[in-house]
Amino acid sequence: MLAQEIIRIKRDGQTLARSHIDAFVRGLVDGSWSEGQAAALAMAMFLKGMSRLETVDLTQAMTHSGLVMDWRAAHLHGPVLDKHSTGGVGDKVSLMLAPIVAACGGVVPMISGRGLGHTGGTLDKLTSIPGYQCAPDLSTLHSALKSAGCAIIGQTAELAPADRRLYAIRDVTATVESVPLITASILSKKLAAGLQGLVMDVKVGNGAFADSLAMATTLAESLVQVANGAGLPTRAWLTDMNQVLGRSCGNALEVLEALDFLTGKWRESRLLEVTRALSAELLLMGRLADNNAQALQQVDDALHSGRALEHFARMVTALGGPADFCERPGHYLPPAPVQLPVLAPRSGFVAGMATRDIGLAVVELGGGRRRASDTIDARVGLNQFVQLGQAVQAGEVLAVVHAADTSAAECARQTLLAMLHISDQAPPPTPVLVKRIGPTL
Repeated sequence: MLAQEIIRIKRDGQTLARSHIDAFVRGLVDGSWSEGQAAALAMAMFLKGMSRLETVDLTQAMTHSGLVMDWRAAHLHGPVLDKHSTGGVGDKVSLMLAPIVAACGGVVPMISGRGLGHTGGTLDKLTSIPGYQCAPDLSTLHSALKSAGCAIIGQTAELAPADRRLYAIRDVTATVESVPLITASILSKKLAAGLQGLVMDVKVGNGAFADSLAMATTLAESLVQVANGAGLPTRAWLTDMNQVLGRSCGNALEVLEALDFLTGKWRESRLLEVTRALSAELLLMGRLADNNAQALQQVDDALHSGRALEHFARMVTALGGPADFCERPGHYLPPAPVQLPVLAPRSGFVAGMATRDIGLAVVELGGGRRRASDTIDARVGLNQFVQLGQAVQAGEVLAVVHAADTSAAECARQTLLAMLHISDQAPPPTPVLVKRIGPTL
C-alpha cells in the first residue's frame, strides 16, 4: 500500500491494520518512506491516537525490525535487568542505578537515548567522557557486561533500527508527547535487548512529558500492560518532576554529580530516594533480594562500600573511556569558559520553578538539540541548583550558569530569574515517589 494511503487512514481517525504498521516500519528501515511521510504519520498518530492493539503491533514490529538479543550463549553471571525513564530535567539516575544493580549481582545492558525535546539524554551525558563508545560491537558489549556487569549504550544499527529513525523524527516535529509512540519507542528497544525485568521511571510534573497525574498514570499503565503482555516483567514508579532532579542539569555537569553520588561526596536526598527505589525494584524482579527492605539494604551496601563506583569505573574503561576517569574527572571534563551565578533578588522560600523551561534554557545554552543534526556542547548547563522549599537570602546563589560565552550566560541568568518563584512562605512538601504501578511488594 502507498505510504500516503496509510497516512490518510490514520489522518481520518481510523485504525491501522498490522499490515499497515508493518509497511510503515519497513519503510523506516529501508528508506522507502521519506522524512516527510514518516513525520506526517507520526503527527497523525499523535493527533488521532492509537488503540492498545495498534500500540502492541507497532511495538512488536519495531522490536523485530532488527536484531533481538539472546543472552543464553553469553553465559552472563546474573539476571538481565534494565531501567528506563520517560525523561526529565537533571535526571541522571541511570548513571548510578546501572552500576548499583551490577554491584548487587544483576547484569544491565541499558539501551539509552539522546536528548529529546527539553530533557537531557543519558547518552549525551556519557558522550562527554573522552573515548566512551556508545555504539560498541557485540564483542565489546559482551566483554563490558562480563567485566563491569553493566553497559550503558545507544541503539546499535542492529537493535530496533526503525525506532532509531522515528525517535529522531519525533524530536523535531513536536510529536514527542504521545503515549502510544512513547510506549512503542521505549519497549521496542527493551524487548530487543532480551531483558528479564524492567522498571519504568515515569516522570510527572511541569518538567515532564506527562504534566498531569492522569497522563502519567495512563502512560505507566500502557507501558506495564504492553510489556507484560509481550512477556517482559515490568513495574513502574511515577516520580515527581516539578523541579530539577539533583543539583545539576547539563551533560558533563550531571556526570560530575553522578560521580559525587557514587563516591559519597554528595547525594541530594530526592535523587537518592528515586535511585534507591528503582534499583530495589530490579533486585526484586531479578530474585536478587527476598523483600523490599533487603533490596534497599543491598543498594545502600553497594554505595557505601564503593562497589557501585568500581562497577561504573569498569564500565567506562570497558567501553573505551579513560582508566583513571573516576580519579581525575576534572582532567577529562573541562569546565565551560564562563560560569555566572544567579543570585536571589529577595529573601524567602523557593516556592516554584518552571522546570520544563529550565530544560529548554540548557538547550539554548547549547546543551541540547534544536535539530537532530545539532552538535552538543557538553560543558554547558546549570549546577548548584536550589530545591523547592529551600530558604534563601537576598543575594544567595540560586544556580550557577555554565556557558560558552558571556552573552549566553547573561541571557540564561535573566531567563532563570523568571523561572524561579520566591515566596514569603514555604510550599507544602511533595513526595518524589508519587505512585507505584505493578504487583504489591
